[in-house]
Amino acid sequence: MRHLRASAAIALALSACATPARMHDEAQLNMVATGCGLALGELIQDESEKKLLLMIRQEPRADQRLCVAKWARKNGLRAVFVENIQFPGGGS
Repeated sequence: MRHLRASAAIALALSACATPARMHDEAQLNMVATGCGLALGELIQDESEKKLLLMIRQEPRADQRLCVAKWARKNGLRAVFVENIQFPGGGS
């Protein structure tokens, strides 16, 4: 019984630390994007994966990646960097 109580206490403590991800609106993401030297719309957050902050940009600079990663971490998100996108009909 004592072991069960200890396990329950640990689980409760860990769940208190986990904060649910919240959706940031387009204006907030655009403000962060421009503050990090990105264009409007290059930072997105998908409703189905709220914990992910997607940066979609060809060849981002290291300082841009760092800026986005720091903001994501501060806001409980994981930064994902999408590069080298091949668009249909864009040539080879």
